Amino acid sequence: MKHTFDLSYRVPAALAAFAAVVLAGCSSAPVTPAAPAATAAPAGETGAPGAAAPSGQPQTEAKASSKSNAPNAKAYRQDAAAHLYGLNQNRIYKGRMPPMLYAIGVLQVEVDGRGNVRDLNWMRAPKHAPEVVAEIERTVRAAAPFPAPARMGKVVYTDTWLWHKSGRFQLDTLTEGQD
Repeated sequence: MKHTFDLSYRVPAALAAFAAVVLAGCSSAPVTPAAPAATAAPAGETGAPGAAAPSGQPQTEAKASSKSNAPNAKAYRQDAAAHLYGLNQNRIYKGRMPPMLYAIGVLQVEVDGRGNVRDLNWMRAPKHAPEVVAEIERTVRAAAPFPAPARMGKVVYTDTWLWHKSGRFQLDTLTEGQD
């Protein structure tokens, strides 16, 4: 006797579970561009927030122009991410990011031979959060000059911005992971 199993009743349940997971990743909570210095750190974040400028401007003491000896865009992305982290230490989300993020964006940045930002191109913009798009663009432009791509002359690199509802972020290049 041959046994057959009817799995058709499991398919709708599996699809419903998958849809719930996908939709759970969408959030409509408003984001504040930068958390004030007096605000407590979000749950799961270690360390106290740094002293931000009143306008939420990134720290600029580490803004010395340097050179990158990266041979290609992928290697340059490490130098650019380290540069952005150095200038925005008080805005970096510390530790593993929570499973639900407010916004995720993929941005392509063109940097000339002197480290100046020439162009920004969104590969995937978080359209539900235009304030995040504007803040990321402002942050990248304010970080110029980036390390000059000495071996390439100019570079176009891509990085993914992982944005928490607190206004803090990580770059995929230097992320500490996600729960």
